[in-house]
Amino acid sequence: MPEAVIPRPMAGGVQHPGAAPAQADSAGQTACTDYAELYCLSCFSFQQGASQPEELVTRAHQLGYRALALTDAASVSGVVRAHTQAQRLGLQLLPGAHLRVDGEQTAFTLVLLPRNLQGWGDLCELITQARRAAPKGQYRLAEAQARAAPLHDCELLLLLEPTLSVEAATVLCRRWRARFGAHLWLAATRGLEPDAALRWERLQQLQRLSGVPLVACGAVQMHARSRKPLHDVLTALRLGRPLAQCGQDVQANAEAHLRTRVRLAALFPRVLLERTLELARRCTFSLEALRYRYPQEAVLPGRTPEQTLRQYTQEGASVRYPTGVPAAVQEQLAHELALISELRYEMYFLTVHDLVRFARARAILCQGRGSAANSAVCYCLGITEVDPARGQLLFERFISRERKEPPDIDVDFEHQRREEVIQYIYQKYGRERAAITAVASSYRPRSALRGR
Repeated sequence: MPEAVIPRPMAGGVQHPGAAPAQADSAGQTACTDYAELYCLSCFSFQQGASQPEELVTRAHQLGYRALALTDAASVSGVVRAHTQAQRLGLQLLPGAHLRVDGEQTAFTLVLLPRNLQGWGDLCELITQARRAAPKGQYRLAEAQARAAPLHDCELLLLLEPTLSVEAATVLCRRWRARFGAHLWLAATRGLEPDAALRWERLQQLQRLSGVPLVACGAVQMHARSRKPLHDVLTALRLGRPLAQCGQDVQANAEAHLRTRVRLAALFPRVLLERTLELARRCTFSLEALRYRYPQEAVLPGRTPEQTLRQYTQEGASVRYPTGVPAAVQEQLAHELALISELRYEMYFLTVHDLVRFARARAILCQGRGSAANSAVCYCLGITEVDPARGQLLFERFISRERKEPPDIDVDFEHQRREEVIQYIYQKYGRERAAITAVASSYRPRSALRGR
């Protein structure tokens, strides 16, 4: 049965973890406080998370959480879907990620939550470096590399292995505290392990010895406990063994779900729950702050992007219509260029035009498709081959003020020579400024049953 949705905070005390059950208020319910979940995995942590980003956001909102951090494994792939749902529900989303770090004595988990745009860039750069240091689909991050990274615009949570001695853990925490100061936290999880009381005592001792404050953390891997069977199957897939042979490698219980605030108040001291809110207040970064900055290499010397685009369009129009540009086409071009200038999309067109011009100069077959075929500018730039003079264009299907997002120009390059175009991009813009996007495919029931 799913847990009940808990209303906003009620008065009352909070019991220490491991003590007797928390006292009830006058209504007979356990007192709770506000909470922000700081460590949460979605299905974009492949074969680890058992819930969609939207499910996690929706459940956190239902439970009355103040904020939810999405911190997948060396990836920010799920944050767009989580952001969209959080915007719809009015929940603060903390985009982030976590990475396993190879320490000097043992591996540990580092959760990173950017406070601002600079922190987001630093996080993404660290993920890129870790991915490039390992085979495809994996990542590798050494402690020295992580500690030397410019992460001062992020909040950092350390999750240490319970097998690490208190002495070694203290040295590690002091080392990181010397580097990141008040932005470093010790994540305290309560998963009801058999040695939970011992773990809690060790964490408190570590806090006293290192000076790094504890903060409550759920280590969430599913939005509801009902996903535990699916999580077990994912674990078996990751291990490559039948589920019946996984034994203690699957989680012993379903505590890695989003728990009610009443439940959390019975597990954590109030101060640790309040610290989650303090940390959430520090993290003001939102995906709304992201704005794409196009490379300027395609702009002609001494010209603005708008002037460059107009010049290329006029030159292309004279080639497309050697006997003169029809009046209807001239009117369409003027309309399109005005809208492109208003929305400041010139650099997008110039960048695509640069790639197409390179391909044609090398006799590499290429063809623009999709809604770009509704653009007279794309035709004159040589991106598409649909003559606007021979049909009635619906340019707003391609670019619209109401949509408030750049257009989508799809260009197909011949398969055998596509690598030449990719290498041209790397050479012109630099490998640190170019990347290949990935697609995560999901299967509907029929395809899933047919798959192996």
